[in-house]
Amino acid sequence: MLFYCLVLPKSLYICSVKSINVIEFMETIIDRITINPDICHGKPTIRNMRYPVEMVLDLLASGMSHQEIIEDYPAIEEEDIIACLIFATQLTRVKTLNKLVA
Repeated sequence: MLFYCLVLPKSLYICSVKSINVIEFMETIIDRITINPDICHGKPTIRNMRYPVEMVLDLLASGMSHQEIIEDYPAIEEEDIIACLIFATQLTRVKTLNKLVA
């Protein structure tokens, strides 16, 4: 048995006791985010469906709970929402932003 706790933005903690490999869990979760130029103009989406990561983040920012999002969008799973939060967290870890001049 392994106790894991993911600390995500906005002080959201997801804790559980499961028999899992943490590295496999994180890789599986982040694999749910796909980037395909033929879907949503190449924006990051959930499992190649037309649910952009930014939409899920907007729903969470508006105050919707995970359960409310899942009820409104039945194709989205709890792990998809967690993957969106992990993806956003990874994007904020960029060290440098440079402006490109055309």
